Amino acid sequence: MINHELNHYLSLRDTIVNAFKPKSSKEVFYALKDVSFDVMQGDSIGIIGKNGAGKSTLLKILSKITPPSEGKIISRGRIASLLEVGTGFHPELSGRENVFMNGSILGMRRAEILKNFDAIVDFSGVEKFIDTPLKHYSSGMQLRLAFAVAAFLENEILIIDEVLAVGDAEFQKKCLGKMKDVTSNGRTILFVSHNMAAVKALCSKGIFMANGQVTANGHIEEVVNEYLSLGHSTSAYAPEVIKADVDIAIKKIEVLNELGTSCSHFTCDDLINIKFDFEIRSINQPYSLFVIIKDKYGVPVFSAEQFIKQNSLVLKINKMFLTRGSYHIHCFVHIPKIKQFDIAEDVCYFDIVDVSSPFIIHGEYDYGNVFGNYQWD
Repeated sequence: MINHELNHYLSLRDTIVNAFKPKSSKEVFYALKDVSFDVMQGDSIGIIGKNGAGKSTLLKILSKITPPSEGKIISRGRIASLLEVGTGFHPELSGRENVFMNGSILGMRRAEILKNFDAIVDFSGVEKFIDTPLKHYSSGMQLRLAFAVAAFLENEILIIDEVLAVGDAEFQKKCLGKMKDVTSNGRTILFVSHNMAAVKALCSKGIFMANGQVTANGHIEEVVNEYLSLGHSTSAYAPEVIKADVDIAIKKIEVLNELGTSCSHFTCDDLINIKFDFEIRSINQPYSLFVIIKDKYGVPVFSAEQFIKQNSLVLKINKMFLTRGSYHIHCFVHIPKIKQFDIAEDVCYFDIVDVSSPFIIHGEYDYGNVFGNYQWD
């Protein structure tokens, strides 16, 4: 348990002084409260929940970075924490020097670093620049090197916060593969991420947190499904305040049926219209709307782009395109390769609730997100 007014260790002097201070009338806010769970050796546990649920605070307590104001953590084995990739890197030092320094900060012995050095460099993909000062690295190169160091930690317990957002798709796949290797060797992983596909791929158990408490704890599939079923936005989106300091802003997004009525449930035989309304304050610019349709795990299904020549655009999703499942929208308005003006992230949830008769015999079988455009010969 931890509250925002007591988040550091107190000296004896502080304790005595505080005893004579008048009691504060401020309301105490608990970032975590009554959180209790067991982790067994070899468990891979995904910790999920919305921003502000207390996930990162929990990891800091487990990592002994932040002390709990009540309760205690009982752990056996060396704990390695990867909470902020790149912590401890120095821009004036070379990549080689930073590997040794960062490894030491993360708890690796020099002998461990020497043994794994070639593998770390190969994993990061920066071998050509390993003796170049870090300040000349791109941000992506720095992140890849930092994760590579942490990936070869040999501690019994590994605590990870959102590191699979590092780098490009190929490197993320390597990260996930490395984490699977760690769990297969009997080590324990606690993994926080908003990427449900990565959580399901890496973890066998899950903890769903909300408002600083554990809402669900069990098999990862059940926990993820409970998380995904709660708190979704409706099929319409309008920002509380339309962005004022840009040339063009998103005013409203709405998922509509063929009759033009707002709708959140469709069949595969329905036409889906997604209407985008804008507030345009400067004309004669090559504004473009980029739309990504994502599945329930946040994985992109397809994308579409169109130049904006009026205040409204409608994206029509044809019949027999999306299969049964839950979907939502991520979009932004920009001048391609020059400037982004406004963004709407993970809004307008809608469901495809059944499938057409040729596929009904498969019941609950997962056959992907789209039917595909193909033919038999």
